[in-house]
Amino acid sequence: MLPFFKRPEQFEAFRIKEGESNRLVVMFDSIKEKLDFIACVEIFDVGGLTPPNTHKAADELFFVLEGEGRARCDDDWVELRKGDAMVVPAGAEHVVENTGEGRLYTLTVMVPDENFARLIRSGVPDQLDAEDLRVLQGVGQ
Repeated sequence: MLPFFKRPEQFEAFRIKEGESNRLVVMFDSIKEKLDFIACVEIFDVGGLTPPNTHKAADELFFVLEGEGRARCDDDWVELRKGDAMVVPAGAEHVVENTGEGRLYTLTVMVPDENFARLIRSGVPDQLDAEDLRVLQGVGQ
């Protein structure tokens, strides 16, 4: 069996709602590839943040590809910068926020998917720009 494979120009980008500060770039998910998880790159515009949220059964990994931010997990805050990794366990309320001067990019993986792919894909399709593709392709890193 061949592995699933995509190049950055094949990724699909969405905003969960019109006007949201964050875009989610779906790499692999439970809908298209029928996987038990979702892997995406979350792009936080300057000042962008996630709403406080909790996952009933899913653990969520955030790996910072570029930028700076901070995250709250229940009552604890951590500063985030390129190369940092964080796992939010199921049941913990969390927020991720871009505190830097540029965009914040995180590789985000949720296991199990817990309908995250459906939420993302039911949103507003969006486009990647040259900066996004530079980060996704690792150019100049």
